[in-house]
Amino acid sequence: MDTFEPVIVAFCCHYCAYTAADMAGTMRYSYPPNVYIIRVPCSGKVDALHIMKAFQKGADGVYVAGCLEGDCHFKTGNIKAAHMVAYLKGLLDEIGIGAERLEMFTMSAGMGERFARIATDFTERIRKLGPNPAKAGSDKTDKVAVG
Repeated sequence: MDTFEPVIVAFCCHYCAYTAADMAGTMRYSYPPNVYIIRVPCSGKVDALHIMKAFQKGADGVYVAGCLEGDCHFKTGNIKAAHMVAYLKGLLDEIGIGAERLEMFTMSAGMGERFARIATDFTERIRKLGPNPAKAGSDKTDKVAVG
């Protein structure tokens, strides 16, 4: 039997989280290669549709990473993102995917070690949960069993 390797999508703000990911690489902090980073201008620009589409396309876990509270380059984008993530967690529970598959994290640009730790810990958490129930029985192509 194959070992389950979760697909993790990380929406990272350009100014802090993406730079922290870059710093993690520069400092040679390792994190799982199955974390797919999507750079966004601000975590507040991540729409609920982006997150739900990631799950529909087969992501086993998704997280949004933004600036530290009070340090958002767009003033309140990270707070907006945190509210949206909290709302979606409830929705994910209602539709059977599970709130624990979605998370919001904050970090500054200099927190490369934190980025690597979050990526590793979140991947382990999702690995324990198993595959995304929305893709159960699919052949991991574009066809996802939702409904």
